[in-house]
Amino acid sequence: MAAVTALAVLRRPMMRWPQWACAGPARFCAAERSILRLSVRSGTVCRPSRRCSSTAEAAAAKAEDDSFLQWLLLLIPATAFGLGTWQVQRRKWKLKLIAELESRVMAEPIPLPADPMELKNLEYRPVKVKGHFDHSKELYMMPRTMVDPVREARDAARLSSTESGAYVVTPFHCSDSGVTILVNRGFVPRKKVNPETRQKGQVPGEVDLVGIVRLAETRKPFVPENSPEKNHWHYRDLEAMAKITGADPIFIDADFKSTSPGGPVGGQTRVTLRNEHMQYIITWYGLCAATSYLWFQKFARRTPRV
Repeated sequence: MAAVTALAVLRRPMMRWPQWACAGPARFCAAERSILRLSVRSGTVCRPSRRCSSTAEAAAAKAEDDSFLQWLLLLIPATAFGLGTWQVQRRKWKLKLIAELESRVMAEPIPLPADPMELKNLEYRPVKVKGHFDHSKELYMMPRTMVDPVREARDAARLSSTESGAYVVTPFHCSDSGVTILVNRGFVPRKKVNPETRQKGQVPGEVDLVGIVRLAETRKPFVPENSPEKNHWHYRDLEAMAKITGADPIFIDADFKSTSPGGPVGGQTRVTLRNEHMQYIITWYGLCAATSYLWFQKFARRTPRV
């Protein structure tokens, strides 16, 4: 009897299973349709939010780019200001160098040192020597224009400061030290390069001479090579000049007092250095001011969008 009761109890849910199985899918389908309906409704609601998000991201990216561009463009006036300040310092250095060179040139002349190595620290210093010229071994540095630091030089020679000519470099045998040096006697116009046209200027005998020490120079860009076979020298190559004339590689510019009637005009030492730093200062500071104003108008004063 108990077994029959238990069997009946067990069969009761089994008999109800088909009803539950049939009802379950219907309920599941209804729930699924509700979920899908909600998903569709949610999709229609989410689409605008995605567009809003994209717009916000684009605006944020644009704002970030504008900020980067703003600080990048600020480098232009900052760099111009730095270069202008650097030119101020360069101008101070150049003026100091010019003053130092002028003070050297105006110093009292000293005897020519016996040791040529000492001359490396004496460029633009006046030295005094005594001896005689060897006019048979003249060298010509050309083309040159006359340096006119003293107005009397132009008046005495009656030459235009822009007239082309040459510097006459002549070996000079020093009687006190026994060495032979090279002396730039000065400027002659092209028509008087030939020594036969200026015989009165070929100083004979022993003379006292004051000159400015000059060192060798390297060939600058666009300057032609020296032509020893034509006796045309475009820059001071002391070793080559000394080898041809048999002199020592010592070079001085004779002062203006060495000028003789009909001969080369002395005092041809150029001590003026190129000094264009002031115009560079004006250029860089002007660029800094202009770009700073444009930057301020573009970024600092722009009105924010509502």
